[in-house]
Amino acid sequence: MNIDFSKSPDGLLPAIIQDNNTAKVLMLGYMNAEALEKTKVEGRVTFFSRSKKRLWTKGEESGNFLNVVSMASDCDADTILIKCVPVGPTCHTGADTCWNERNDVDDILFLKHLQDFIDKRKAEMPEGSYTTSLFNKGTRKITQKVGEEAVETIIGAMANDDENFLYEGADLLYHLIVLLTHKGYRLEDLARELKKRHK
Repeated sequence: MNIDFSKSPDGLLPAIIQDNNTAKVLMLGYMNAEALEKTKVEGRVTFFSRSKKRLWTKGEESGNFLNVVSMASDCDADTILIKCVPVGPTCHTGADTCWNERNDVDDILFLKHLQDFIDKRKAEMPEGSYTTSLFNKGTRKITQKVGEEAVETIIGAMANDDENFLYEGADLLYHLIVLLTHKGYRLEDLARELKKRHK
């Protein structure tokens, strides 16, 4: 990451803080080279506080830290984008963001979170996990579960049992994601196929 602190007369450059999971912009702070280095080393966002005139780690008093996932510079090397996982609300007012917005994962974005979780299960294969047991049993068992859940979803729909229809539909989607992961694909691959057909 290339950052040119000389572009600012006081050596401070803006740092945009974005939630890695929701993509919501949480706050804007300022960093000097020392704050950036401390952030890299500790994995928690540290700013240079213009009011306190010192380095300030977000959450040092409240415990609401910003745990770094990734950092990037913009095309002019004078703005920093930090994606993080916040611990608690970000704003000093107690709001999720400094614009008083809620920082919830959109329902549709939860599917990406679920896909990432299932990918992690496949990589780590923890004992006692239902998902691990499916991966261990292989293609035949996973496809059997997809078929079973599809039939149960259809039964719920035909019986006009909306609660059961949604419950079984969620099971179907979960097992389909497991099958995709098992075959080396992700939900995004299905989304690309649908997008291609939609043109």
